This record gives sequence, C-alpha cells and structure tokens, in this order.
Amino acid sequence: MEQTWRWFGPQDRVSIADVAQAGATGIVTALHHLPTGDIWSAEEIAKRQAEIGTMQDGRPSGLVWSVVESLPVSEDIKKQQGDWRAHIAAYKQSMRNLAAAGIKVICYNFMPVLDWTRTDLGWRLPNGATCMRFNLIDFAAFDLHVLKRPGALEDYDDALQDAAARRHAELSEEEVEQLTANVVFGLPGAAEKFSLEDVREHLSEYSEMSEETLRQHLIDFLSEVAPLAEELDLRLCCHPDDPPFPLLGLPRIMSTEAQYKMVMDAVDSPASGITLCTGSLGARPDNDLPGMMERLGGRVHFLHLRNIKRESGNLRGSFYEAEHLGGDTDMVAVVEAALKEEARRKAAGRADCSIPFRPDHGQDILDDLGRRAQPGYPSIGRLKGLAELRGIIAALEPRIAAGG
Repeated sequence: MEQTWRWFGPQDRVSIADVAQAGATGIVTALHHLPTGDIWSAEEIAKRQAEIGTMQDGRPSGLVWSVVESLPVSEDIKKQQGDWRAHIAAYKQSMRNLAAAGIKVICYNFMPVLDWTRTDLGWRLPNGATCMRFNLIDFAAFDLHVLKRPGALEDYDDALQDAAARRHAELSEEEVEQLTANVVFGLPGAAEKFSLEDVREHLSEYSEMSEETLRQHLIDFLSEVAPLAEELDLRLCCHPDDPPFPLLGLPRIMSTEAQYKMVMDAVDSPASGITLCTGSLGARPDNDLPGMMERLGGRVHFLHLRNIKRESGNLRGSFYEAEHLGGDTDMVAVVEAALKEEARRKAAGRADCSIPFRPDHGQDILDDLGRRAQPGYPSIGRLKGLAELRGIIAALEPRIAAGG
C-alpha cells in the first residue's frame, strides 16, 4: 500500500519537510487556486510537482505527486446546464496534461453544492484534543432557522424540529455566524468560497432534481471521460458523499454500496472506480466497510482511512472524527481486505497492485492545537494515524503474503 499525505500547496501549515519526516512517499494535492472548469495546464502541473519535490531549504524531498484530489467536477456538469459541455472538454484536457506528467490517479466527487459538511471544525474532546463533528441538531437549527430553506420542515420530525428551535434560541449572534461558516466551509484551499446567498441560489437550482437524474448525469459524465482515462492509463475514483445521507434537500448518489454498484455497472470500465473513504461511508451504520472493500475491491483506486464515532444508531445522525483505531469502523479488517485485494492484483499481473492510501483527517493534538492548520488536516494527528495504520500493515503483510 502506497503511503500518501494530503497537502494543500505552499500555503499549507504542514510543510513538505513535515510530510517527508512523517514517512509518506506520495503527495495527494490539487491546483486549488484554479477555478472549477478551467484547464490545468502543463505549466501549472509542473510547477506543483516542483513544489512537492523540493523542501524549503532547497534540498530534494523525495516525494512525488501520486494522486490528484480533486480535479473538481463543476456544478454545470452536475446539473447539465450552462457551460457543462465546455467544462467536460476542459476536464479531458486536464486529464491529458496530468497523464503526460506521469500522474495516474484522479479523485473527484459528485456531491451537489458542498463537498463535506460539518457543524463544528474544532470540537473539544475530554482529553483536550479537538476534532471535526457533525451535530444533527445544530445542522437542523441552521437549515430551519438560519438558511430558512423552503421545504426544510419536511426533512425533520417533530422532535428534531423542537430540539433545533431550542438550540437556535440559545445561540448568540456570533455563534450563529460561526455555525454558518462551519457548514459552508466546503473544501479547504478551494478557489471558490460560498456565502449564505450562494448556497440558497445553488440549492434552488437543484430543487427539482431527483436522485435518479443526478445519477444519470454522473453516468453521462463518466461515459465521456472514462474511455479517455483508459486510453491514458489513468484511474478515476469517485469519493463518497460526506455525510452519506441527504442534506439540504439535495440528492445523494454515492452513499451506499448499492449506489456505487449502480454507477460502476453502468460504466463498466476498469478506469472508472472508487475512492473508498472509511470515514464518510462509516457515518452510516448500514455500510459494511470491510465487505465493501472485499466486494468492490477491484475498482478501488484510492483509500481514505479515517474513523468516526457515531452518536446514535440512526442512518442519519450525529458523529465526530475519532482516532484512526478508535471509532466504529473495524480498521484492521478494512486494511486486511485491502491487502488481500493487492495480493489478488499482483497475482493477476495488474500494474496497479499497490493501492495508494492516506491517513484521512486527524485530531488536533499537542502542537497541532497552536498551528491552526486546515480543519481535519493537522500534522501530528495525522502522523499518529499514519503510524497506527503502518503498524497494522506491518503486522498483516507477512500473513497475507504466506496465503493466510
């Protein structure tokens, strides 16, 4: 398994030297400064590769750009409106430029409007560490009383509506502003930042779109780009919805194994695959993560290994980002299934027998608490997670290599 690390570019509070010291060999990054829909030029790609390959003191880092996360899919493509055909053409050219630079794996997502959603970006744990959290009551308070989305009442039962009203009533003006900023935070490092009015406008454009329609738009997109990916020897991998249940009245199409299988069957190309994120998918108690890795493993091109702790047994509920080995997902079983998939690929002679993974998210601990890196991406918290995952791999590899 290739050990990678997400890096947001030169402005990241975690330096390339930090990553090298953590022991990762590959970098996961994107050209966050470029607007969605623009072509990633060969020059911009080469510039980022040079930044990855050089530490602050000018010495070579030994790191390479292994995975693109993300080459973003525009809202126009998701809606099949406006400049969507031009955006697909630009996407294809970016793929060509990335392939020419030797980069093989491209992660993307098809979530409408917002990438990931949390209500707290620095929730304090009993031991003093902080983490990201999704609180369903806080989110309902935002949806019902801050955003005031039309039709929102239909999405919450009476008890949750009452709890949300009480929660909103006790929030100060500053707390409401912070909750709003947290919910619309989106992806750290992205060129676009959403205001509340932006969110309302985007939501209105999806108000009549069904899950089936959005899924067909994804299938249409993949039907365009997957053949080129095969030709270029690229691997595309779709990230799951985060959280993996409906929010803000938006359709969700990548939240369960069944949903993934529908898309993979519709575009049955080895180049079109999955980013298996154990944190995103793990927020639903009905998602069997080790089983998904076993059953869908041939199409898993990238792994996000993180853990969450669910605060209820409901399909839609509150959760927080746990330690990598401390949440509800059996991480040892997931890694074992991934290693077995790698062994099957090696036996079949597949060139992609090493699956890149990264320690996704992490709790802010020790000096992380003062560094104020991007939420979810601290240095020491992820280093701890990577060390734990590396230990699992070291323990399991000899047994799996021996056929156990």
